[in-house]
Amino acid sequence: MSGFDKEKKPGQPPSEAAADDPWAKWRKPTETPAVDVAKPAKTRPAAEPVVTAAAEPAVKREKPVGTLGVNKDVAPSPRAPNRKPLRGGPPPRQTASAKYDATGSKKVPAAKPAPLAKPAPAPRPERDPNAPPPEGVRLSKVMSERGMCSRREADLWIERGWVFVDGERVSELGTRIKADAEISISKEAKHDQAKQVTVLLNKPVGYVSGQPEPGFTPAITLITADNQLKQSGDPEFKPWMLRSLAPSGRLDIDSTGLLVLTQDGRVAKKLIGDDSQVEKEYLVRVAGEMIKGGLELLNHGLELDGQALKPARVKQLNEDQLHFILKEGKKRQIRRMCELVGLRVIGLKRVRIGRVKLGDLEIGQWRFLRADEAF
Repeated sequence: MSGFDKEKKPGQPPSEAAADDPWAKWRKPTETPAVDVAKPAKTRPAAEPVVTAAAEPAVKREKPVGTLGVNKDVAPSPRAPNRKPLRGGPPPRQTASAKYDATGSKKVPAAKPAPLAKPAPAPRPERDPNAPPPEGVRLSKVMSERGMCSRREADLWIERGWVFVDGERVSELGTRIKADAEISISKEAKHDQAKQVTVLLNKPVGYVSGQPEPGFTPAITLITADNQLKQSGDPEFKPWMLRSLAPSGRLDIDSTGLLVLTQDGRVAKKLIGDDSQVEKEYLVRVAGEMIKGGLELLNHGLELDGQALKPARVKQLNEDQLHFILKEGKKRQIRRMCELVGLRVIGLKRVRIGRVKLGDLEIGQWRFLRADEAF
């Protein structure tokens, strides 16, 4: 302290004040430093009086408290309460002033604006009942009726631009054409159709042909590489072949025999279409006593669900076995027909569909439909 006291500078507080203030030698002077006499100070115009630091009111400072006290009268720089830290870390704490208003009441957060409602779709224009019907027939319907593919396949091909009408490409769904228009498909559509498979399965009892029933297994689960009867020229079985493979025709859970599953819409339409004329042949074992004239009624004259059945060909092979040939396939049709003439079916096996026979397929086995076969 002695060295510091020897060199007095103008504007410095007396030594007594320095003795009372332990931070005096580190504190910046509050008064204007001395001006060098060799260099005259710059003066302002007379119109503006010079204000010196001595004329300004002195700021009263509190003495620091503790070893490293901080002046409490220095306010921290304002900072946005929701400002995120620059280098990660937790978000800044919300101050009391941000939580409460001037009256001391807790601030209520502003309600979030409601999301904008999606505009309602424009209503479809109502069709005038007196207006003439649209000209032409839907392209997909014509393709299905001509046996080119199923309507579902036709819509898919049209979307992909694989269909041509009178030599012009059509890619818009719902397009209507003349009933006698010329329709052709691209090589991509032909390639897509060539990949579709059709399989023949000898379905066992206890498997359902279509939608699985509780406690039972669908017949498609039997289509595996282990159950395949391989033939010369068959493609190698791949799991993707099960995609969109669906049964074409019913065969109830208590029946066995030939079941067709296909990916090809043409095959499905031919077998189960409304205008299908494909024959199905069955061997039926029965019990009971047939009513008088029952065989004639089985051939023609019965009705189910209020609808007359199409003519059938039914003959008796022996005392407990009948031979059926039908061109329709209502649910449990043969069993219900036999009940109407006093008989009970105890065994049913389908042996032929169209020109395709069950052949030497064992129960639970399947094979591909060969290229030289057709229903």
